[in-house]
Amino acid sequence: MSSNITIDINCDLGESRGNVIVGNDAEIFPHITSCNIACGFHGGDPVHMELTVKAALVYGVKIGAHPSYPDREHFGRKNMQLSEEDLTAVIRYQLAALIGVTKALGGKVSYVKPHGALYNTAADSDAEAQILIATIQSMDEDLALMGLSGSQMEEAARKNGIRFIAEAFADRRYHRSGRLVAREVEGSIIEDPRIAAEQVLSIILKQQVTSLEGTIVPIIAHSICVHGDHPNTPAVLRAIDELLKMNGIQKRTF
Repeated sequence: MSSNITIDINCDLGESRGNVIVGNDAEIFPHITSCNIACGFHGGDPVHMELTVKAALVYGVKIGAHPSYPDREHFGRKNMQLSEEDLTAVIRYQLAALIGVTKALGGKVSYVKPHGALYNTAADSDAEAQILIATIQSMDEDLALMGLSGSQMEEAARKNGIRFIAEAFADRRYHRSGRLVAREVEGSIIEDPRIAAEQVLSIILKQQVTSLEGTIVPIIAHSICVHGDHPNTPAVLRAIDELLKMNGIQKRTF
């Protein structure tokens, strides 16, 4: 079977710091077309940032910045109430770090995908989304924004003229509202590689997922995320590869 359908597969990488290793980036890289590199505020450090950028360049994987709230303790997954000035500074600092390192190594940062609680807040808060977008545009007007499909981020991006890459998730459950089920809820993470791959195929071919409540949720996505910090991520990616190949779907960056 062959088709003209293509999809980007992205993963959050470079989240290790010092001797604390998060995920298995080396095993993940051959299966993805774009990567969101941690900028040091939830995970990552200068050494792992450089290593991850170098690997992305070797594999020809598109590079994105993955900024977060300044929250190493909770891996960027704790909501934080920052002033506009503080949030702008926090995001700008992280983007500057990755953009500078990537440029020095001969590459280019193409997009920004916020991490964790910052991602979730910007998905629902126009004010947070506006700050995020304004900061991105102040750094580089060519940068795109990757975020949750159908979210406030997508609407704010349209209003502000920034290219938006609508994202869906292979390994997370959705509510009927189209929002992700919180991690602390049982069943929020899809651990079975086969089920995750089937959700990806449903998103690509049917533009829908089945919610935790059992309803059908419409989703249009240009990129599919598989989280890099889950122990079974390589197995999920292999299952996705197999199912995409069986259905003639090509992996291609946006």
